[in-house]
Amino acid sequence: MGLDKHISTFLIVVLSLNSICTVYSLDLDHDDDRDLVENHDHHYSQQEYGTYDFRAHPSYFRPFEGINNFDNSARTMIFRRLAASVKTINVLSFGAKGDGSTDDTKAFENAWEEACSSSENVTFIVPQSRSYLLKPLRFSGPCNSNIIKMEIGGTLIASDDRSDYSEDGRHWLRFDSLVNLVVEGGGTIDGNGNVWWQNSCKINKNKPCKDAPTAVTFYKCTELVVKNLKIQNAQQIHVSFERCKSVEASKLVVKAPESSPNTDGIHITATQDIHVSSSTIATGDDAYRSIGSLGSGKSEAHVSDVVVNRAKLSGTTNGVRIKTWQSSAVQVKNVVYENIKGTSASTVAIDLQCSKSYPCQGIVLENVNLEDANGGKSDAVCKNVDVQNSGNVSPVCPN
Repeated sequence: MGLDKHISTFLIVVLSLNSICTVYSLDLDHDDDRDLVENHDHHYSQQEYGTYDFRAHPSYFRPFEGINNFDNSARTMIFRRLAASVKTINVLSFGAKGDGSTDDTKAFENAWEEACSSSENVTFIVPQSRSYLLKPLRFSGPCNSNIIKMEIGGTLIASDDRSDYSEDGRHWLRFDSLVNLVVEGGGTIDGNGNVWWQNSCKINKNKPCKDAPTAVTFYKCTELVVKNLKIQNAQQIHVSFERCKSVEASKLVVKAPESSPNTDGIHITATQDIHVSSSTIATGDDAYRSIGSLGSGKSEAHVSDVVVNRAKLSGTTNGVRIKTWQSSAVQVKNVVYENIKGTSASTVAIDLQCSKSYPCQGIVLENVNLEDANGGKSDAVCKNVDVQNSGNVSPVCPN
């Protein structure tokens, strides 16, 4: 997300790949790669979600297989434990109608209470070919069972009555303090966000700027697997992983219209050991966000060991961006951009603008080739940054 009218207040490191950027490490044209299956502590600033930026920044991001040496211990541990006795809990047995119009919230609450209190491993079933209308709902732990697998086969639809969110306006579905949770099933989670978008100050400048709910939040979850789901039309953010540890997210389709405001794809906050792979994200704002707006109010922020590998990005305002508040609490250093090839819709393909007081250090560009999409000459803008070029780099930072 950009703050075009207040750009000078930020230290911004931008790798701008406005049309298509492909990160190559292996052949990306295999048919097998075409599977399209994509806070509690949120304190976003008014500038970030408020009055300054009235343009949505649509983006499309698709990580393929990610980090090849990722430790799959979360998945292995969870599925070994599934071999023990399993109790099946079906929301239909607790009164869910699944007709798309009846409020099924209470049925889900009762089913979850039964699942969480069970001493056995649990499979929590949301049957397919049905639609379940739900108000804000919290799946809270800790639970007695060693593992809970939630199989979402049908469609979960968010209530679009904004008064239903009066007690908690920041969350719709929230998974809280759970260990060894699997959420899968091939179904759809629909935030039904149109009413929120219509009332956004980015769409209607006469409306007050207010936050909208995140569709799915995982908070303080450990050994978590989220896979094979479609998450669409979020009220604001689609999926948020907050203060989680050991997470595998794969085969997710995350979608919202290009015009939908602030519909970020995946947020990662204060989370360790997370791997996102084989997913497609096409939203109205940030596709995938784990580094952004750090250092607000001079608060320290530490982000390290982030790898984006074998990804295709297209139609983005910025392909890869590290954005921070300009303060003494944050310095950007030791960042490598390598094996990147694509085109830029703007003349400036690489934009590295860092703080004069705390310059960016250890920035490496290796085999980066970004051409102007219109056939002209692409440029690089580099200020207060130590850049090392390796291999074929174009455009290059001026001396």
